[in-house]
Amino acid sequence: MPRVADYMSQELLCVDQASTVAEAASLMAQRRVGSVLVVDGSRPAGILTERDIVRAVSHDVMAMHEPILDWLTRDPVTIAADADVFDARRLMVEGNFRHLPVMAEGRLVGMLSMRDLARAALEAEAEADRKT
Repeated sequence: MPRVADYMSQELLCVDQASTVAEAASLMAQRRVGSVLVVDGSRPAGILTERDIVRAVSHDVMAMHEPILDWLTRDPVTIAADADVFDARRLMVEGNFRHLPVMAEGRLVGMLSMRDLARAALEAEAEADRKT
């Protein structure tokens, strides 16, 4: 069974809680990722996503200059690095989110996105085709 650790990104984009929405959005665009984390020690204290940025701007055009703490999701749902990717997909679909911080031994080790899960599904299909 494919595991989350096999598909997650280990290059995390983390920002300080005092960062503004604009600063976070700029970093996300530069790195071509859809989320940024605020960490507290070795755990994710919050996550700001593209959806959060759209929500912020739709509520207040000046939101881009506000701290991300005003708009992020606090204490995001996480998944274990050794979890099955199918469990991760179910969790993300049921929770209606596209980014999932990954934990191992109580510390943040990666980020899993819907794009990562799409790649896992394509690889599983290709493997199944090879077996037939």
